[in-house]
Amino acid sequence: MGTGMGCPSIGIYSYELIHFYGVKNLIRVGTAGALSPKCRVRDMVIGMGACTTSNYVRLFGLPGDYSCIASFELLEKAVAAARELGITYHVGNVLSSDMFYAPDKQVSGGMTWSDMGVLAVEMEAAALYSNAAAAGANALCICTISDSAITGEVTTAEERQKTFTDMMKVALALA
Repeated sequence: MGTGMGCPSIGIYSYELIHFYGVKNLIRVGTAGALSPKCRVRDMVIGMGACTTSNYVRLFGLPGDYSCIASFELLEKAVAAARELGITYHVGNVLSSDMFYAPDKQVSGGMTWSDMGVLAVEMEAAALYSNAAAAGANALCICTISDSAITGEVTTAEERQKTFTDMMKVALALA
């Protein structure tokens, strides 16, 4: 099913799937932008963790910062499926950003997400992982790199529509 874009949107859908329909395993497939030179356009990224610029996670009212992480059970199965299918993949942190078209500005002398090992930017994993954790469900984000902040390479809408199927094959292998 579609979940819309961003933490608030997937937050609503994942909450309802878990609490109203009893869903125990939630897998997000979608696109992401490469932040790491390791990730090339069309590579698959499996989000082990999700950093975020969103306020979504803070709204749980925890007494500190929550680390949004995937279900190890789903992560382990996804990696095994990707290996078996011979798919190029990377596992690590993704950034769930609230901005689709973020400015290129950075505070002088500050660290970048890439400096911290973050592989790619997307918009939903942090909320998905947080909702799943709060409800005792499993969640995983699997993305295909559609563009690169490193190389400037981008894919067309038609390419994204017709050729980004590896992440779906891996997700279906988890069923």
